[in-house]
Formats: sequence, C-alpha cells, structure tokens
Amino acid sequence: MERNDSLLSLKIAVMTVSDTRGEADDKSGKILVDNLNAAGHDLVEKVIVPDNIYKIRAVISRWIADESVQVILTTGGTGVTGRDGTPEAIKPLLDKEIVGFGEIFRMISYQEIKTSTIQSRTLAGVANGTYLFCLPGSSGACQTGWSIIKDQLDSRNRPCNLAQLIPRLTET
Repeated sequence: MERNDSLLSLKIAVMTVSDTRGEADDKSGKILVDNLNAAGHDLVEKVIVPDNIYKIRAVISRWIADESVQVILTTGGTGVTGRDGTPEAIKPLLDKEIVGFGEIFRMISYQEIKTSTIQSRTLAGVANGTYLFCLPGSSGACQTGWSIIKDQLDSRNRPCNLAQLIPRLTET
C-alpha cells in the first residue's frame, strides 16, 4: 500500500455549551475553531447551545446523522454542577467510548491544575462514524484538549491516528 503524506482535511463541527456566553465572548469555541483551521481542517458549523441535555442532544444528533460532519468538538458542560450535562446528553448517543482520551486529558491537566482535574468529566467517543470530543469550558482546557486531539485528527500522524479510521473520509 502506498503511503500518502498529504493531510486529509476533516469536516468539523464545534458546539459551545453555555447559558451565559455569546459569540462575542466565546473564547473557548474560538480557540477550537482557530486551532482546527490552523491544522488544515474545515469548520462545518459552530453553535452555542444552552446547558440543557435535550438541546445539546438535538444538535449533536443532527450532526451525527449529517454525512458532511466527521468530527464534533464540544466545550462546556463537563463539570459537576447541577447544570453541567454534556456527558449525559452525549453518552447515550455513542456507539463506542474512547476512554483513553479522558485519561490522557486528566493526566496532562493534573500537571496544570493539580487535583482540580478530577472535576472534569471530559469524554470522547464515536457515533455513526463521527468522532466526538467533549472538553471543559475553560480556554486552558480547550488548549489542553486540542494538544491531544490534533495529532489523532492528522492523517499523517504515525504509528496511527483516528483520521484514517473515519469511514466517511473521501479524498477530493
């Protein structure tokens, strides 16, 4: 098999989960969009959704069913307060959970914020061939999360990457 060293640009959707943020002050969502664009991927859609598991689930379900969306990044709603419900909204939709993502995230985060990282319920998984990564709402957590995600979304990363496993990849 011939090795292709060119980047396969992925189609990525971004969701900020917040009752208080708007486009003007959505730093974490902007960080994710800026990073995915800098990495050579394409933004399909960006939305801000209130902390409501049914509203979150409605948008995520639409994206999972949309063949033009290959990866979903969320920020916010992964804490332990009464309004934090992103994991509860998304877990029932997953075909498989990628537990290693949360483990690695908390290991790296521990170096930055010590034991406060136990409050993060960040998670990742796959649903209908779409990869989902749920990050905390802080801009620092989004940078940390992206530092893990970026290599797995890079089709040139070796020895392996998630990009090469996406069933919806089409070379143009």
